[in-house]
Amino acid sequence: MKLRIEDNTLRLRLSDAEVQEFAATGRVAAAVHFGDAAGQQLTYMLERAVVPAVRVRYAPGALTVLVPAALADAWTATDQNGFSEHVALADAQQLRILVEKDLDCRH
Repeated sequence: MKLRIEDNTLRLRLSDAEVQEFAATGRVAAAVHFGDAAGQQLTYMLERAVVPAVRVRYAPGALTVLVPAALADAWTATDQNGFSEHVALADAQQLRILVEKDLDCRH
């Protein structure tokens, strides 16, 4: 799964295998390691959840994009390439979230 962060935009691109894993289990995760000590990593994941709209959960070292079950099921079961949402943040800011299929990717 590819992660791209730019300004207030978070973009996840999933390979075909990752889309299939998400459809089957409701979760797909990846990690970026930054050092040689335990815990020096960022784990990022996409998770099907009981939420009214797309949400983001952040904790030190972990970033989770929560997707409503109906949206997750519709996205994985069709040829719809992706979806995007704007999540309200503090100080009247917004985070744009994009989740896309990266089906041409061969990794």
